[in-house]
Amino acid sequence: MMLYPSMSTLLSKINSRYLLVNVVARRSRDISEEAIEHNEPLRKKAVSLAIDEVADGKCGAVTRREYD
Repeated sequence: MMLYPSMSTLLSKINSRYLLVNVVARRSRDISEEAIEHNEPLRKKAVSLAIDEVADGKCGAVTRREYD
Protein backbone atom coordinates (compact mmCIF):
# COMPACT_ATOMS: atom_id res chain seq x y z
CA MET A 1 0.00 0.00 0.00
CA MET A 2 1.31 3.42 -0.97
CA LEU A 3 0.90 6.18 1.56
CA TYR A 4 0.37 9.78 0.57
CA PRO A 5 2.22 11.95 1.16
CA SER A 6 5.31 9.78 1.11
CA MET A 7 7.89 9.89 3.88
CA SER A 8 10.47 11.26 1.45
CA THR A 9 8.14 14.17 0.63
CA LEU A 10 7.66 14.95 4.31
CA LEU A 11 11.38 14.64 5.04
CA SER A 12 12.14 17.08 2.23
CA LYS A 13 10.12 19.67 4.19
CA ILE A 14 11.43 18.75 7.68
CA ASN A 15 14.71 16.86 7.52
CA SER A 16 14.50 15.02 10.85
CA ARG A 17 12.03 12.23 11.58
CA TYR A 18 12.02 13.15 15.27
CA LEU A 19 11.24 16.79 14.49
CA LEU A 20 8.63 15.76 11.93
CA VAL A 21 6.76 13.65 14.50
CA ASN A 22 6.83 16.52 16.99
CA VAL A 23 5.59 19.09 14.45
CA VAL A 24 2.75 16.83 13.30
CA ALA A 25 1.75 15.99 16.88
CA ARG A 26 1.72 19.62 17.98
CA ARG A 27 -0.18 20.81 14.90
CA SER A 28 -2.75 18.00 15.18
CA ARG A 29 -3.42 18.99 18.80
CA ASP A 30 -3.91 22.59 17.68
CA ILE A 31 -6.29 21.50 14.92
CA SER A 32 -8.32 19.42 17.39
CA GLU A 33 -8.50 22.25 19.91
CA GLU A 34 -9.57 24.74 17.23
CA ALA A 35 -12.33 22.38 16.04
CA ILE A 36 -13.61 21.94 19.59
CA GLU A 37 -13.41 25.69 20.26
CA HIS A 38 -15.41 26.53 17.12
CA ASN A 39 -17.69 23.51 17.57
CA GLU A 40 -16.94 22.28 14.02
CA PRO A 41 -16.55 18.66 12.92
CA LEU A 42 -13.30 17.71 11.20
CA ARG A 43 -13.50 16.38 7.64
CA LYS A 44 -10.47 14.14 8.27
CA LYS A 45 -8.51 13.07 11.33
CA ALA A 46 -6.42 15.83 12.87
CA VAL A 47 -3.17 13.93 12.28
CA SER A 48 -3.99 13.55 8.57
CA LEU A 49 -4.73 17.25 8.29
CA ALA A 50 -1.46 18.10 10.02
CA ILE A 51 0.52 15.79 7.71
CA ASP A 52 -1.15 17.39 4.68
CA GLU A 53 -0.18 20.84 5.95
CA VAL A 54 3.46 19.79 6.32
CA ALA A 55 3.46 18.27 2.82
CA ASP A 56 1.95 21.46 1.37
CA GLY A 57 4.51 23.64 3.16
CA LYS A 58 1.85 25.39 5.27
CA CYS A 59 3.37 24.10 8.51
CA GLY A 60 7.01 23.61 9.36
CA ALA A 61 9.66 23.96 12.02
CA VAL A 62 12.40 26.41 12.82
CA THR A 63 15.37 24.96 14.65
CA ARG A 64 17.54 26.96 17.01
CA ARG A 65 20.38 27.02 14.49
CA GLU A 66 18.06 28.63 11.93
CA TYR A 67 16.64 31.01 14.53
CA ASP A 68 19.93 32.35 15.95
